[in-house]
Amino acid sequence: MARTTRLLASLAALSFVVASCGGSSSSSDTTSASGSTATQELTFTPVAEGKLTVCSDAPYEPFEFQNEDKSWTGFDMDLMTAIAQRYGLTLEVTVQPFDGIWLAPKAGTCDVVASSLTITEERAANAAFSDGYFDSFQSLLVRTADKDTLNTLASLSGKTVAVQTGTTGEEYAKANAPDAKIQSFDDAAAMFLALESKQVDAVLQDFPINAFRATKMGTSVVSIKFDTESEKYGFAASQDNTELVKAINESLAEFRTNGVYDGIYKKYFG
Repeated sequence: MARTTRLLASLAALSFVVASCGGSSSSSDTTSASGSTATQELTFTPVAEGKLTVCSDAPYEPFEFQNEDKSWTGFDMDLMTAIAQRYGLTLEVTVQPFDGIWLAPKAGTCDVVASSLTITEERAANAAFSDGYFDSFQSLLVRTADKDTLNTLASLSGKTVAVQTGTTGEEYAKANAPDAKIQSFDDAAAMFLALESKQVDAVLQDFPINAFRATKMGTSVVSIKFDTESEKYGFAASQDNTELVKAINESLAEFRTNGVYDGIYKKYFG
């Protein structure tokens, strides 16, 4: 699922982010978009009046997770909150498994998927994606003691590698590490727990996720970032909801020019 540019946001942009990107409450709860007045006319019809309903496979730090007070935060969620505020909407989050999550808007479960979702041809056949908003690569997370021995695809031969079901990481592992024992997990947290408890030897998935985990826990490291083609994240909507996709793209373009995007990026990736 990512790689990115790194620009420092202006003080004004950071102030805007603090005001606008507080996140929503727990699943299926609603949080006011800071009580702000819409800056753009609402051009799409949300599945729930007055709300921007987001489907996400959370927690998935640092993109989608909850604060101690159960409010939603993370790179994706802060962007979604800012978009909702732009159109005078509140944010509602519905948590569901990642596998096939891009089909949720078409089924009417939510307006949009914000779940560190890589844009692929297969997924785009059943969903309408926004412009890419984050670039990523695949990587390998291992216990610190194994960083010098498990640092190539060849070194994974006979080793158990954790991947998440339905992800591009799972596809990459199966295609490029055929001699490894691939173990798929529905939940990202379960992969990390399996690594820490020595049930698996490595976790193969998006670089920013693995890097964040390594920094947070201090018991594991990213031993290699694979030289894959850039994997671009996008927000997914129903194919017939062209106005929503247009609204998201216009918001992202505005955020990149007024410093909001850079402020949110700096908040999570420095």
